[in-house]
Amino acid sequence: MVKPQTPSAETPARPPQLKIEREAHKLEKRLCRLVGQAISDYQMIEAGDRVMVCMSGGKDSYGMLDILLKMQARAPVPFELIAVNLDQKQPGFPAEVLPNYLSQLGVKFHIETQDTYSIVKKNIPEGKTMCSLCSRLRRGILYRVARELGCNKIALGHHRDDILQTFFLNMFFGGKLKGMPAKLVSDNGEFVVIRPLAYVAEKDLARWATERAFPIIPCTLCGSQDNLQRQVVGEMLREWERKHPGRVENLFASLQNVVPSHLMDHAQFNFKDLQPTGLPNEDGDKAFDPETFPEPQALPGVSVVSLSEG
Repeated sequence: MVKPQTPSAETPARPPQLKIEREAHKLEKRLCRLVGQAISDYQMIEAGDRVMVCMSGGKDSYGMLDILLKMQARAPVPFELIAVNLDQKQPGFPAEVLPNYLSQLGVKFHIETQDTYSIVKKNIPEGKTMCSLCSRLRRGILYRVARELGCNKIALGHHRDDILQTFFLNMFFGGKLKGMPAKLVSDNGEFVVIRPLAYVAEKDLARWATERAFPIIPCTLCGSQDNLQRQVVGEMLREWERKHPGRVENLFASLQNVVPSHLMDHAQFNFKDLQPTGLPNEDGDKAFDPETFPEPQALPGVSVVSLSEG
């Protein structure tokens, strides 16, 4: 019987650089696979599309453009990508960073300069959240730019974690089960908005940004504000991921496995006219059978004992 070799002075371990390159290649393959799957599942991009890729200068939008360019090179149908950045005239904003990067990349791009910073600062009291007004201003400007550039699709860099955060924010503070769809029609009815990173975890985008050495531009207008509810919910999800591996993945999977008949929205399901059919139905309620789940694990602030008390 031949014994497996163990590392020794004669058989040195694999060089660290090779391991780093191998891990980077695996990450790239995973990102391309997940973005490709999202594009396919929701038919995000079709032949002849002209896609405006919104660039903020953050890791997510850099990652989105980077992966979309890779997908474009191997796609079976032709489509165009145009990177667009809105320079909001924030004090200290390095206006040359994105144009320099996009020029070196050789991608079509447009920089739109609009002083939304002054408008937001003028209308929002000190200490209040700026995100809502800033978002409305950006949206109107970007719709106009998309129209002027002849784009029919608008790509945003929201990832899986953003989608889950939005779901919980709507549930906790809006009283509704509403998330952030991977594809929708813009509120003015003019464009299709897509989120190619819908299946991608934020931690993978952070790793990819480091690997690719993207010239990150921090947001000092709204993204750095403290105590935003989104940050609180994001930390809750990260804590769950640390303590309960697989929980975040199951949460995201639940957004794609909705059973309206087992919720309580009578506008989405016709409860009033329900009648027995006399036929077995797998989706029917097993009224006398308790649903089975894995052994309970404590949620933040909830003990396992309290979970088992009726």
